[in-house]
Amino acid sequence: MKVAVFAYSRQGCKTARRVIDFFAGHELQCYTMERFEEPGFLPIRRPSKPFYGPIFNDVDAMVFVGSVGIAVREIAPHVRDKSTDPAVVSIDELGKFSVPLLSGHIGGANDLALALAETIGATPVITTATDINKKFSVDAWAARKGLVIASLSRAKAVSAAILEQNVPLKSDFSIVTNLPNGVVLADSGDVGIRISVFKDEPYERTLRLIPKVLHLGIGCRKGTPTEAIREAVERVLQERNIDRRAIKCVASIDLKKEEPGLLEFCAEQKLPVQFYTAGELKAVPGDFTPSEFVQSITGVDNVCERSALVGAKELIVRKTALNGVTVALAAEHMEVRFE
Repeated sequence: MKVAVFAYSRQGCKTARRVIDFFAGHELQCYTMERFEEPGFLPIRRPSKPFYGPIFNDVDAMVFVGSVGIAVREIAPHVRDKSTDPAVVSIDELGKFSVPLLSGHIGGANDLALALAETIGATPVITTATDINKKFSVDAWAARKGLVIASLSRAKAVSAAILEQNVPLKSDFSIVTNLPNGVVLADSGDVGIRISVFKDEPYERTLRLIPKVLHLGIGCRKGTPTEAIREAVERVLQERNIDRRAIKCVASIDLKKEEPGLLEFCAEQKLPVQFYTAGELKAVPGDFTPSEFVQSITGVDNVCERSALVGAKELIVRKTALNGVTVALAAEHMEVRFE
């Protein structure tokens, strides 16, 4: 986690050092006014507003030790979108109050303000409606669990609805804890939450939460172009109504570790790729679609299904072939926990 801490007085620097201790082990930069020359702090030079922009765009969290007004003025020109803005927390120079100002849910500012308050003995000041009413904060929970929020506008709709009524939820994965306050299991409704890798929407306004649990197994002939691989993958995703954002990684046999088309596809999609030996793929248990030709070339009867299943629980798409490319998808084991 990349964090920037700012202090604006001698007392603020003292409080900031307590904040700094909280972030031990993280990538941290600390700033104070140039005239203070505090050890370990970088100087803030006027005019300051342009100074904050690159930091705002680079870090995961900003902690301002000083008045709320200072923090608001310095970040205001740079605020863009709740899905990308960093968490911003303001702590007064005496360390009495810890206030999340920006990205309270998705960015984690609420949780950060609470944790800092506990660490330095401050009072947290949380103002988001779902939190103060002790209702389920769907965007904060999704962010903590690493789920992709398909639509921020639908997340807002859920947060508004949950203040007035119970919101229905449907999950493709086992729910192993009690449901949070304001959520019920139901297959229909006006506004609801769907946890799935598929793109179906059972509610009139469905907020889809997408877990990144799919392994994309790929086999291909030597010299297969990127376009052919992309087309084969797209075909599978469209035909099975699967959201591409559910894909966690790509897998194949080590004979393909220098295959330009495959490597370019993975780079293009920003997906990590793992290659396995024929022996490792042979050891994967299961019932696979065999190919004598693939066996003769690679030493294993199936590449895409076996490689997809390494580290996963079950195949959800068996071998599908198009223009010399074979594709399979396997899902990791997942449980839904509201904790």
